Amino acid sequence: MQHAKPEHIRLVKTIALAGYLGLLGLTLIWQLLCNAHSEFSLLFRVGLWIVPLLLPLPGMLKGNPFTFAWANFILMWYFLHGFTMVYISAEQRNMAIIEILFTSMAFVGCTLYARWQGRALGLTLPKLKKGQ
Repeated sequence: MQHAKPEHIRLVKTIALAGYLGLLGLTLIWQLLCNAHSEFSLLFRVGLWIVPLLLPLPGMLKGNPFTFAWANFILMWYFLHGFTMVYISAEQRNMAIIEILFTSMAFVGCTLYARWQGRALGLTLPKLKKGQ
């Protein structure tokens, strides 16, 4: 099996981080400025929207392929939110489209980086023994 070239691995890592950090920045702006008059407290909104994005960030900045892989589970929350907002809110449709674009960038970048860098490092998922 041929491994991805190091420059391709760097490129998809850059795409993943750009999408992820873009999503974090957009979410901060959206929740702190655009939703400033929400019926929910700022603390609640930060806990719901910002904290989940911060959880995998240290591992992603270190380049850990497993962290990039599981970050995709978190990204799905924002992907679903973006599509829901496009459908139900004309006022926030542009923000939702940008959210979908950043989430898609991060998802594709995270998936490819986890696969390619994991293979380059010889990482595999543990296999269950027969009978487990």
